[in-house]
Amino acid sequence: MTSSELPVEPEPVEPDPVDRVADAVVRVPGVTGLHAGSYGEVATYLPGRRVAGVRQRDGITEVHVTVAMGTAILEAATQVRTAVEAVTGDEVHVVVEDVSPA
Repeated sequence: MTSSELPVEPEPVEPDPVDRVADAVVRVPGVTGLHAGSYGEVATYLPGRRVAGVRQRDGITEVHVTVAMGTAILEAATQVRTAVEAVTGDEVHVVVEDVSPA
């Protein structure tokens, strides 16, 4: 096998900042997922896909979430805000769109 025939390892791909935001949000206790809004209008569009529940513009990150029933909503929203601020450094707006069964 010559050096030109060796398999090429793909370069590691840095996750998009929006993916990092989404990952941070769903790790917050009590958050069951991201929510795209009543009409699916809350999303960030990336090449070939969209990330529902996260919208970024002009230094503001808006996050829409669903929380589990019994979750302290204000506490969960505060934890989401803190988690997203740590990732983006942006001002963060959190909207709790829905409550799901625990």
